[in-house]
Amino acid sequence: MSDATADEMMTVAASRALRPDDVCFVGIGAPSAACNLARLTHAPDITLIYESGTIGTAPNVLPLSIGDGELCDTAVTTVSVPEMFRYWLQGGRVSVGFLAAAQLDRFGNINTTVIGDYHNPKVRLPGGGGAPEIASSCGEIFITMKQNPRGMVNKIEFYTSFGHGDGGDAREKLGIATKGPTLLVTDLATWKPDAVTKEFTVTSLHPGVAREQVQDTCGWPVAFAEDANETPAPTALELNTLRDLKARTKAAHSGTAG
Repeated sequence: MSDATADEMMTVAASRALRPDDVCFVGIGAPSAACNLARLTHAPDITLIYESGTIGTAPNVLPLSIGDGELCDTAVTTVSVPEMFRYWLQGGRVSVGFLAAAQLDRFGNINTTVIGDYHNPKVRLPGGGGAPEIASSCGEIFITMKQNPRGMVNKIEFYTSFGHGDGGDAREKLGIATKGPTLLVTDLATWKPDAVTKEFTVTSLHPGVAREQVQDTCGWPVAFAEDANETPAPTALELNTLRDLKARTKAAHSGTAG
């Protein structure tokens, strides 16, 4: 369908990367929308895990936070947070971590802590929560965010969640055995890390997006893959399912649900 908004295109493109057999550690916000869209369309058997300890959750509406009762009410089981991190996450039982970013660099390092000097910041961000552990312990990391030059920067101001460091084999040098960021989906394009340098490279442009738009909203010189093409537009099923999910969520959170 061609009437999708940029935000809907981002969510749909991100959801497609998830597989039915994934065990996915879900971040609140855009990652949650993408993960639940996947569950409601092509990946009904996916196992969604949230930081509060809910495993196999299947929310009817998107949660406001990791403490939203909807997650526990619809989960297969709920475990303690220490068990979630020590046994499930650090035990290597989570295949994908799906994160959002306030500030991101070209190697997939994420800042959600501060903008400016740490002790006298211009902006204090929400913090890391469990994201630093997710970034190092999940099999691979998917990231979703809207593009703007303040968010996508050549060098982040604080390392909250480690991606590929300064590129190349930086993760291996630190003894981190997991893959790190393997996918970035923005409202304009899909990106994947270069096999050698690990710098994010555009692999597809969303419908109607020009390369100049991608560069103008990014703080580093953008690399485009030789075979970069157009991201397939959302299907009617994907778009209708997402819109129904968002409408249920809005009604539930505004107290107007029937």
